[in-house]
Amino acid sequence: MAIKKNSYTFVLSKEQQETLKTLLSMGNYKRKVVPHTIIAVEAEECVVNLYTSGKCLVQGSGAEDFVLFFLEPTVLQSATVGYEDILNPERVSPHMGIDESGKGDFFGPLVAAAAYVDPDLAQAMQELGVKDCKQMTDKAVFFVGGKLRQLLTPKRYTLVSIGPESYNRLYFKMRNVNAILAWAHARCIENVLDTMPGCPRAVADQFGAKQVIERALMKKGRKVTLEQRHKAESDIAVAAASVLAREAFLRSLAKLSETYGVALPKGASDQVKIAAIDLVAKSGPEYLMKVAKCHFRTADQVLVSCGYTRRALGPDGQIVSRQEND
Repeated sequence: MAIKKNSYTFVLSKEQQETLKTLLSMGNYKRKVVPHTIIAVEAEECVVNLYTSGKCLVQGSGAEDFVLFFLEPTVLQSATVGYEDILNPERVSPHMGIDESGKGDFFGPLVAAAAYVDPDLAQAMQELGVKDCKQMTDKAVFFVGGKLRQLLTPKRYTLVSIGPESYNRLYFKMRNVNAILAWAHARCIENVLDTMPGCPRAVADQFGAKQVIERALMKKGRKVTLEQRHKAESDIAVAAASVLAREAFLRSLAKLSETYGVALPKGASDQVKIAAIDLVAKSGPEYLMKVAKCHFRTADQVLVSCGYTRRALGPDGQIVSRQEND
């Protein structure tokens, strides 16, 4: 049996908002002060926040019961929880999801992953606690990622990792992160189709014009239906791919840190700049090309702090992106 969810979000109509507000005001609930809410309460083993935007957020160990026995019959007047797979069978029908990690991180590789699901695998993933990796701690990513790799076996997932040196060469040639990402996604699709040739469709996040990834698709990939969506991580296959990609990214970052003797943080914060300055001071500016995505403007800030210019990075390090997430 699938584990209970502990977080639900619904967008309510004006009429539904008024109904919920009235019911929560009348019930035996403890009122809370939460910014930007119409009403916020503590219910039995959960909290309920109704925001001015119309979004209703229910969180806590009792969230599912509150939705099943209160929100659905009295406010939503429809039953969806526990029937998602019946109402939308495509959620668990055979398909693959693709996602990436490291795109916004100065240090480390860009990793793309694809994961295949069918109804049985989707059920097992839900029981493992698979969800968008952005909602998970690093510790949880490592734990769930390891279990997920065992569940899928190499036949039903793939990883494409582009290390910093290769990434910098590709960026010099392509001049666009989305072009690199499209190639990595296309490679993932092709790899999964090598072992799961009957997979009919691929779901990925919307990161640019659909034509960008379609042009990058290879021979087998052109035969599948490609779906690009905003917030695609709500798809269980994409969520699984996000966990696998993040786990691989974190492992690669740790290995780079060990290799070069400098702790390389995630992201692109001030701590990242400090670590980069430490590395350049210790080993020289050329080492940025080995550990970092050097089209980030962070690279210029680090080089200036150490008395260098981009010329110290060599030919492949001369291109600066207009935006670091272009």
